[in-house]
Amino acid sequence: MPYALHIGPNIRKSPYFDATVADGVQGFSVYNHMFIPGHFGDPEAEYDRLLNGVAMWDVAAQRQVELKGPDAARLAQRLTPRDLDGLKVGRGRYVPICDHDGWLINDPVLLKLAEDHFWLSVADSDMHLWALAVARESGMDVQVSEPDVSPLAIQGPKAMDVADALLGGWVRDLPFFGFREVELEGIPLVVARSGWSKQGGVELYLRDGSKGVALWQRVKAAGQPFGIGPGAPNDTERLESGLISYGADMRRQCQPANPFEMRFGAMVNLDAGHGFIGRAALERIKAEGWTRERRVLEVEGAPVEGNAHPLPLLLDGTEVGTLFEMAHSRRLEINIAHGMLPRDLPEGATLTVTLPDGPRRVVPRPSSG
Repeated sequence: MPYALHIGPNIRKSPYFDATVADGVQGFSVYNHMFIPGHFGDPEAEYDRLLNGVAMWDVAAQRQVELKGPDAARLAQRLTPRDLDGLKVGRGRYVPICDHDGWLINDPVLLKLAEDHFWLSVADSDMHLWALAVARESGMDVQVSEPDVSPLAIQGPKAMDVADALLGGWVRDLPFFGFREVELEGIPLVVARSGWSKQGGVELYLRDGSKGVALWQRVKAAGQPFGIGPGAPNDTERLESGLISYGADMRRQCQPANPFEMRFGAMVNLDAGHGFIGRAALERIKAEGWTRERRVLEVEGAPVEGNAHPLPLLLDGTEVGTLFEMAHSRRLEINIAHGMLPRDLPEGATLTVTLPDGPRRVVPRPSSG
């Protein structure tokens, strides 16, 4: 049966909401207590634009947690096991965040706007409340807030052509995770070389929500010669590219995982000497070892439709792991998935997952990263 999403006042709307409705959005999800577009009526065309052209995404639900004040850098380092020493103003860094037991509770990109000013561009969890509580309990001199900042992403092989037409040639010189504060015809922005795809592009962090529709229309106009179209963060492309999705691949409340299990071990800098939340737990886990690890999987058989819930992975009828999310990849010509498996799984072991059409064989793909 069809489902309708009630658009009520209890879920926040982005500054681009009216523009996405005008451009034909056909479905929403909820992320960080906000509506985020799911698709615009033709997911296959949106996937093709991302891989071969250029797409624009309303990702305002990718909220910012602002740390500002004398202890902002101290708080940022307290929140993550990744060593932030040497991070320069105008650069970002991907930072896992853990609770006291070493479980991941977010995996944002941290942007350093000044020596005493940072943003955490967060995934789907209440990081503002966590950071505020940590700051207050630690007696730090820092303001923790959610600023009026709403990202809009331009992604795909032609994304930099659109960014160049919109902003100028300087944007091509931005390093990965580099950013610059600019103004576009009265619209204040932070322009970052980033985005939740491996196809390349930029994210425009709008700093005045009243100008959301105006920015959407300017990006749309600049992108017309390059065939730009609206879309949304693409689950198939992220599975193909090995990108992590907090909430799908792990969530503290229902699918807890630590950084080592998620293959973030290189970002846990235990030798850097800084104190951070979860340090004792992560030291213990590293010393004792961990038994599970995130893997990329292939689900054999006919193209799959995807899954609405995590699915058990069976070995000889016994549950040994979990399949998080799957999709059919036309690019790779396989059904691709992410899941959690035992590290000591025998080579060549035959796993199965039960789908509506019956059991399917599941094959772990070669490990990387």
